[in-house]
Amino acid sequence: MLNSITGRISAKDTLAVYLLTGGLEFTVQCSLISLANLPAPGEEATVLVYLHHREDQLKLFGFASTEERSLFLDLIKVEGIGPRQAMKILSGIEVQRFIQALEAEDLDTLVTLPGLGKKSAQKIILKLKGRLTSIAPAGSSLEEDLVSALIGMGFDRRRARQAVVESLKDLDDQTLPPAELERELFRRALSRIGGQENGS
Repeated sequence: MLNSITGRISAKDTLAVYLLTGGLEFTVQCSLISLANLPAPGEEATVLVYLHHREDQLKLFGFASTEERSLFLDLIKVEGIGPRQAMKILSGIEVQRFIQALEAEDLDTLVTLPGLGKKSAQKIILKLKGRLTSIAPAGSSLEEDLVSALIGMGFDRRRARQAVVESLKDLDDQTLPPAELERELFRRALSRIGGQENGS
């Protein structure tokens, strides 16, 4: 499975970023927020991706942050929300603000988002409320704290982040008190990254 693409940004428009790497140019559809956060054309960038496969087409969707991709993947699990609609939603709101509106059941905010009506917003609340707090970047987020702790132990930043993100996914369905969640995430991330180091 594709996790990311690194290359030179050859162009941007309102729907996509174009990445040139290895003699190939990839069209990667992005939210307006991700497009704004990615470097200018001509610069190098790493874009997190999701490959959407249908019988008649393959499409790449891209993200400037792990939090946005995590939210995208949760949104497309909601009945009636496809990748294009999820991308429209993400174009209209930052991840943290979306989660705050979701947890508050703030329909007035949600229905102002592109491609999201009242019924769809209610479905999203029913499906996702209480499940997204682990991906919310609240100031110095838990993810960033754990990554920093692993780096402080001498591990590579990229591997540290990958281990933490994968450990967060492992615990996505579990409800734990914050302190216990942090301890379990750190234990799993340390075990995972230790296994990566030993296997490399």
